[in-house]
Amino acid sequence: MKIGTDNKFHLTYCTNIHPGEEWEKVFANLKEYIPPLKARLAPDKSFGIGLRLAEVAARELLQGNTLTEFKSWLSAQDLYVFTLNGFPYGQFHWQVVKDQVYAPDWSQPERLDYTLQLTQILAELLPSGMEGSISTLPLSYKPWFKGNQLAQASVMLSASQQIAEVVEQMVRIRLEQGKILHLDLEPEPDGLLENATEVVDYFQMYLLPVAGNYLTKHLGITQEAAENYILDHVRVCYDTCHFAVEYEDPISVLLQFKAAGIKIGKIQISAALQVNIPTEIEKRRLLIERLNPFAESTYLHQVIGRTSHDRLIHYQDLETALPNLENTTDEEWRIHFHVPIFIHDYQLLQSTQHDIVNVLDLLQTHHFCNHLEIETYTWEVLPDEMKLDLPASIQREYDWVMNKLLLKQLVAFP
Repeated sequence: MKIGTDNKFHLTYCTNIHPGEEWEKVFANLKEYIPPLKARLAPDKSFGIGLRLAEVAARELLQGNTLTEFKSWLSAQDLYVFTLNGFPYGQFHWQVVKDQVYAPDWSQPERLDYTLQLTQILAELLPSGMEGSISTLPLSYKPWFKGNQLAQASVMLSASQQIAEVVEQMVRIRLEQGKILHLDLEPEPDGLLENATEVVDYFQMYLLPVAGNYLTKHLGITQEAAENYILDHVRVCYDTCHFAVEYEDPISVLLQFKAAGIKIGKIQISAALQVNIPTEIEKRRLLIERLNPFAESTYLHQVIGRTSHDRLIHYQDLETALPNLENTTDEEWRIHFHVPIFIHDYQLLQSTQHDIVNVLDLLQTHHFCNHLEIETYTWEVLPDEMKLDLPASIQREYDWVMNKLLLKQLVAFP
């Protein structure tokens, strides 16, 4: 739904929190959760959906009259789709996902075919006069290459060639339908792109030259025009949890991207776990007990520790990090575990909620993005004491974001 001064932001939540990969199950979830939520939050205005489609659901949605029927349902319910989550390709619930969330990566043709399907779907669903975003993985998973620079470079090259084909499709949609879509790369810990510097380097060293060369040949345009199209149609999905785990300051990130001409296409509003590590052994043991329930087997929960000298120590998963906690020299850990955004303190643990607040503050003064998507997808694997009724939890997340934005508006415009 549109919120903020002059309704300049589109706020939604990502439906990846609901289990189900086939379209029938996806649609059933939408019908169960979205209309009641709209009735409580936006009874008198259109309500936006952040739609997650697995490859099988995308394929089924493009068959027969399914997409037309879905559009009719959206219209009847006063709903609209403006953003898709194209990161997880397949199963995302009720099984071990871990590093397979990156498969197939952007070097594989299956990733291209899937994203072209999503582009076709979003172009059909997107209302006129509105931009559409598709978030996607940060090319691949860095530990798969174990420091093999040649292999990483090969993936970046292949990814750039395939992303160029997505840009070509988006440019043709733009010219024929007047709709602007963008593919938003989502940096995260241990992704092939995990921080602002790596994103900028990738754009400058691979994406702009490789995809630019492709577009000049296939669209008959200059390299400058091609690069302008790339910067319009390939952006960054700024996940507040991921950048917080990387200890990246939002202002610094924005300045780096702005200097490189890179836009932010979508902000995913999410919080990570934050741990201040005590010096006493007994307190550290208590902390280990408190963290053990979060070391679950479904998702990767990368950990980055920070020492007193601001050195960053990477651990591939919380379960591999915990044995180091009793004797570590780290003073702080940040853990890639998406916890509810409306809570800051978790009994010996905190969240990176302050990073969300900082980003929302920046949005009020620097309008660098208008797609906001709440993305707490870990409800089913949270420790029991943190599990709440799902509809009520979703509404609390909306209320928290809207209250933060409203407060900032009142301060800015008394």
